[in-house]
Amino acid sequence: MKLVTAIIQPDHLDDVQLALIKYGVRGMTLSEVSGYARQRGHKEVYRGSTYTIDFILKVKLEILCDSDEAGPIVDVIAEAARTGQVGDGKVWVTDISEVVRVRTGESGVAAL
Repeated sequence: MKLVTAIIQPDHLDDVQLALIKYGVRGMTLSEVSGYARQRGHKEVYRGSTYTIDFILKVKLEILCDSDEAGPIVDVIAEAARTGQVGDGKVWVTDISEVVRVRTGESGVAAL
């Protein structure tokens, strides 16, 4: 089993979600997060004053899947979120050793 984690721009969430649903992903977890990487934040002007925004709002998606599905899911996310600009995001895959569905007690792939 794998955990696919993606940090993407919030304005691309709908496109990514629709692409994942079309691919067949049945569930995901969404978190609003903030951070920076190469873009190093930005400056905004509010009421005549300039403010430095160090952390940029992003969206974090987490998808538990069977090991065979991780690669195609990464491809779907990357294609749907890509603009070619700095700040498009990152996608990574983590090995998961055990998953348990709390409601039924099912474990492993059956719990997905």
